[in-house]
Amino acid sequence: MKTDVLHAVRLARLDLTLVGRNTTVLFNVLLLPLLMAWMFTQTQNGMDVAGVPGQLYVLTGVPGLMLGFAVFINLVNSFTARREELVLKRLRGGQPSAPAVLGGAALGALALYLGQVALLAIWMRKSDGLLPANVPMLVAAAALGVVLFGLLAAAFSGITPNAELAQITVLPVILVMMIGAPVVFPTDALPGPLGVISGLLPVTPVVEIMRTAFLGTDHISGGGEALSMAGQWMAALPSFGLLLAWIAVAALLARWLFRWEPRHG
Repeated sequence: MKTDVLHAVRLARLDLTLVGRNTTVLFNVLLLPLLMAWMFTQTQNGMDVAGVPGQLYVLTGVPGLMLGFAVFINLVNSFTARREELVLKRLRGGQPSAPAVLGGAALGALALYLGQVALLAIWMRKSDGLLPANVPMLVAAAALGVVLFGLLAAAFSGITPNAELAQITVLPVILVMMIGAPVVFPTDALPGPLGVISGLLPVTPVVEIMRTAFLGTDHISGGGEALSMAGQWMAALPSFGLLLAWIAVAALLARWLFRWEPRHG
């Protein structure tokens, strides 16, 4: 167990080093989501959403979209490229166990993602004077979100023929996240079945929990009432339950679809 953890940490450090050396990847996974956050805030025009200033509402929902870039796209590209270059096969045949290899990738993605969330928190502190109301719940939602989208990335890499086609494979998921996630508006703002579908998306519980953790108000049941820290955890239980259910589904998909060896040859 201890050896697997050490291997995972080493692999995570290697991943972060490679991301830091690749300007294109660094822009796509770290800076592009922040640019999108700024663009979304420009659509609010001083309006309030669910009792929250529009800009602040968007910024507290953007961490959901960041999962799509810092975790999902990043890991689909990484898993697919390493599989086709036989890196995954060599790693699996060496000392690191399979959980250590996948855990190292997820750990590196978690570090990137927490860095983005920290930048967002600084942005909100500077623009609105806001500090997160519930940091432990914020970190818990971030960690579970990375696990979920890391597993989905493992599954999608298995159906991606090569790294060049990875951008096409991930596109439907990113479009659904951008359109359906409650980043700019709450799920109940959508008509009928669309609101139900939005509420069941895997990214939605992450957005709801993190928005509640940032603001200290209930943005899960939609009321927007101020909550104590214990009240925030109680209100978030249904969203945590949905998030864990999605993790179970994603784990089954990853087990079924993930490949350690190239699809061809």
